[in-house]
Amino acid sequence: MVVTDVIADMLTRIRNAINARHLTVDVPVSKVKVSIAQILKDEGYITGFEVIGEGTKQMIHITLKDAPASPYIITGLKRISKPGLRIYASVDTLPKVLSGLGIAIISTSKGIMTDKQARQNNVGGEVLAYVW
Repeated sequence: MVVTDVIADMLTRIRNAINARHLTVDVPVSKVKVSIAQILKDEGYITGFEVIGEGTKQMIHITLKDAPASPYIITGLKRISKPGLRIYASVDTLPKVLSGLGIAIISTSKGIMTDKQARQNNVGGEVLAYVW
């Protein structure tokens, strides 16, 4: 199966794992997906991740984080910029997700980072996804 939007595929796999109440999910590896997984780990949305396998069969094994009160920390994932309609934001118009309670994942010229990091580095870029 050929996937044209690999970021949307990753977010959908995570969303499906949460809905099915799984604690882990495997995603095919790419540099962008590893960067997004690192952001999710740094922001506390997932427990951790590791790249497993060899060659073209590598996968990212993501361990989801569950909370005592609710089943999971991640309550929502939304893909913003799509291959058919790219969404860009300058540093002045970077979005705030749920008034700062969530994060926006931004692809900038300095790498993939959160909206808060992009404001600190004074760069804009493509708005990839919202996580809350």
